[in-house]
Amino acid sequence: MVNKIKYTQNSQVNEPPAFPTTSTAGGSQVRDMMLNDSTDLLDNVEITTIAAECVKLKKKEDEIAAIEEQLKTKKAEADDISSRVIPELLAEQGLTEIKLADNSKVTVKKEFRATLPKDDVRREAAYKWLRDQGLGDIIKNNVFVTFGKGEDDKAKQLLDLAAENGFEPQQKSDVAWNTLTALYQERVQAGLDMPSDCFSLWIKDKTKISRK
Repeated sequence: MVNKIKYTQNSQVNEPPAFPTTSTAGGSQVRDMMLNDSTDLLDNVEITTIAAECVKLKKKEDEIAAIEEQLKTKKAEADDISSRVIPELLAEQGLTEIKLADNSKVTVKKEFRATLPKDDVRREAAYKWLRDQGLGDIIKNNVFVTFGKGEDDKAKQLLDLAAENGFEPQQKSDVAWNTLTALYQERVQAGLDMPSDCFSLWIKDKTKISRK
């Protein structure tokens, strides 16, 4: 007798594990962990983007600073050509102006500037000099009075009335730089001087190109 043995093979398919449903406490924990991981990922992406934009901003600011420094250098070079090089070359030829091939006119003129010094002692000396020269009318006097709250009516009164009421007016004198410059230019052209120890003064040549 031949004994026949029959083998029965069970085919097994590996199914992916299902995530626990929210119906169980363990499932809720897994879901919360996944949500937290997603939030952290989004936060990291946003931080990376912000950091990248900050780097771009810094680069742009550095580029602007470099351009401004180049502009400052170019302006200094142009000023030197305008106030020294061209005037000296024209003076050597006994000229004060020339015309270029494109009919542009080049002229050299004196540029004046006079201002009051910041030093209080020199500033007061400047006021005294102006008054001694009979030029005190160009000095502006600004008077300030400080009032307390609820004293708007008193603020409208004249300064002498304020002084009578015990307030101490603060007076500040000044001369506009353009007014002082015009006076300086007028005096120089008339052969008169102004004391450089009282005023900040300078004269320099200025080249002007009238473009057609």
